[in-house]
Amino acid sequence: MRVFLCEKPSQGKDIARVVGARQRGNGCYNGGNAVVTWCIGHLVEAAQPEAYDEQYKRWSIDQLPIIPRSWRIDIKPATAAQFKIVTDLVGEASELVIATDADREGEMIAREIINLCGYRGPIQRLWLSALNDASIRKALGALKPGSETLPLYHSALARSRADWLIGMNLSRLFTLLGRKAGYQGVLSVGRVQTPTLRLVVDRDGEIASFVPVPYWTIEVALSHSGQPFSAAWFPPDTVTDEAGQCRNQDAATQAAERIRAAQEAHVVSVETERVREAAPLPFDLGTLQEVCSRQLGLDVQETLDIAQALYETHKATTYPRSDCGYLPESMLAEVPTVLDAIVNTDPTIRPLVDKLNRSQRSRAWNDAKITAHHGIIPTLEPARLSTMSEKEQAVYRLIRSHYLAQFLPHHEYDRTVAILSAGNQNLRATGKQVVVPGWHLAQISNAPGRPNSDDDDTSERGQILPSLSQGSRCQITEVDLKALKTMPPKPYTQGELIKAMKGVARLVADPRLKQKLKETTGIGTEATRAGIITGLLGRGYLVKKGRAIRASEAAFTLIDAVPPAIADPGTTAVWEQALDMIEAGQMTLDTFIEKQSAWVAQLVDEYLQIRPSRQGRD
Repeated sequence: MRVFLCEKPSQGKDIARVVGARQRGNGCYNGGNAVVTWCIGHLVEAAQPEAYDEQYKRWSIDQLPIIPRSWRIDIKPATAAQFKIVTDLVGEASELVIATDADREGEMIAREIINLCGYRGPIQRLWLSALNDASIRKALGALKPGSETLPLYHSALARSRADWLIGMNLSRLFTLLGRKAGYQGVLSVGRVQTPTLRLVVDRDGEIASFVPVPYWTIEVALSHSGQPFSAAWFPPDTVTDEAGQCRNQDAATQAAERIRAAQEAHVVSVETERVREAAPLPFDLGTLQEVCSRQLGLDVQETLDIAQALYETHKATTYPRSDCGYLPESMLAEVPTVLDAIVNTDPTIRPLVDKLNRSQRSRAWNDAKITAHHGIIPTLEPARLSTMSEKEQAVYRLIRSHYLAQFLPHHEYDRTVAILSAGNQNLRATGKQVVVPGWHLAQISNAPGRPNSDDDDTSERGQILPSLSQGSRCQITEVDLKALKTMPPKPYTQGELIKAMKGVARLVADPRLKQKLKETTGIGTEATRAGIITGLLGRGYLVKKGRAIRASEAAFTLIDAVPPAIADPGTTAVWEQALDMIEAGQMTLDTFIEKQSAWVAQLVDEYLQIRPSRQGRD
C-alpha cells in the first residue's frame, strides 16, 4: 500500500483527488492502492522538562542546566486520535510518500511520525510549490528520493532541540534571578525572539532618549512662463550640520530676507537624468508582509494566514512561505497558461494583459538565485474571486501585480535638478517627468488611483518643472521661512520589524557573521517571523499602539537581564551556519547538540557565578 503523508486535511484532499484516492475514510482518503492521510501540523511535540523528572515541575536554580540524555516527544492530546490513524496507516505501508510542506518544518512533521512508527520501507518526497491539479501532477512526476531531503529533518531537529535548551534553561534562569531582584513575571528567552525583541527595545530606547534639535528651512515659490514650481534653499556648509540642515537661525533669517528682496531668481544650471527602474521581483513572504502592513494595515500573521488561504483554500497562488523572489527558468514555458488563468480569474484585467510582452524575460527568471522555493505567483489554473474575502482579494491582486510587472517595460522618468540663485543664495528645484509608465501600469491596475501603490517612498515623487535653461529668470511669488525640529526615529510597525529582522546584518560588526546573516536573510525564517512577533505580543513584551508596536517594561527588563550573546543577532548567524552545515552533511546533529548543551551550561554557571562540576542530566 502506498501512503501519502500530508500536513493538513485540505492538502490531503487535493492530493487524493489527483492520485485517485476518492473514497473518504476516517482521517484519510483511499482508492486503488493509494491512501492519503495527514498530520494536522505537528502531532507530537518536544516533551517538557517534567517529563524527564518530576522534580522539574518546580522551578529551581539548583536544577539548572536541564540537558536531556535522550530526547523525548509527547503526543499532543488534542490530535491524539489523528495520530493513531496516521501511525496505523504508516505501519501498514509498503511505500511512503512524504507530502508535507516543502520546507524544513514540513520535513520534521513527517519524519517524527516515520521514526515513531519504526517504518523502514522506501520513502519518496513530493515537493510541491502549488496545490492546483496541474502542479500536483507535475510534482508526482518528479518525486525525490527520501534520502535527498533527510538532512532537512536533521537540521529542523537541531533547531528544535537548540531552541528547547535555550528556552527551557534560560527562561527559568532569568525568571528565578528576576524574582530574587523583585520582578515577579516570567522572563521568556528564545533563540530568535530575544534578538527580535532587542530590535524594538533599542528603537524605543532611541526614541525615549531623543533630544530634538531646531533647524531652519526656506521654501520658495516661483513661476516661469506662467508655470508655478517650488525650490528649496540649500545653505552653505558653514551653517549646516552633517545632515545638511541649517542650525543657525540668524543665517536662515538673513537668507530669507535676501531672497525675498531679490524678487526673482536666475537659473545657474539644469541637469536632467533619465532613470530606468526594473520591475520588482515577485514576492517572497517577508516582502509581502512588509507591503501588506504598509498598504493594507495587515498584521504580519494575518498576511501569512491570507497567503496560506490563497495557496491552500483558493488554489490561487503558489506556496507562500518562500524566502525567494526569483523564478526558475523552466517556468517560462508556463507563462501563457498562468496569464490565461489570471484573465479567467478576473476578466477586468484583460486590457492590461493584452499589453504584456509575453516573451520578455525579466531579471526574475534566474535559476542561480532559486532556493528551496520560488517567488509567490498566481497558479496555472483559474481561481474564484467571488469566494475570497476583501482582504484575500487585495493580497491576491498584490501578488498578481508583481507577476504581471515582469512582462512590462522598465519604468522610465526624467529626473531634473535645477540650481537657481536669488540674492546670492542658492536654491534647488527638483522635478520628475514620467516618460514610460512601464511596470507601474500593473500597480495602477492593482490599486486604481494610486499610481505608485507599491512604493510609498515619496523621495522620487514631485513636481514637473517648467522648461528651464541656464540664465532663465523666474519670478519669486512667496518665501516661507520654517522653524523645524529634528524628529526621533519612528517606532516599528509589524511590517517594518519583519524588514529589520531580514536586514539585521547591518547591526553585526564581524564581517563573517554579517555575510552569513545576509545569506540566511537575517534572523528567523519566512515561516517563523510572523509567529515570533505574534508570540512577543501574546507574552506582553510587545504592545500594539495603532499600527506601531512598542516594547513593554517587561521587554526592557528582559533585555537588560540576558547575556548580550543571547540578544545578539550575530549568535543567530552562528547557529544558522551550523544548521546549514547539518543540512549539507558537514556536521552531525549530535555534535551540534553537544556544543549547544555545553554553551548553555557555561552561561548558567557564569550567571550564577559558580563553577561546580556538572553531571549529565536525564
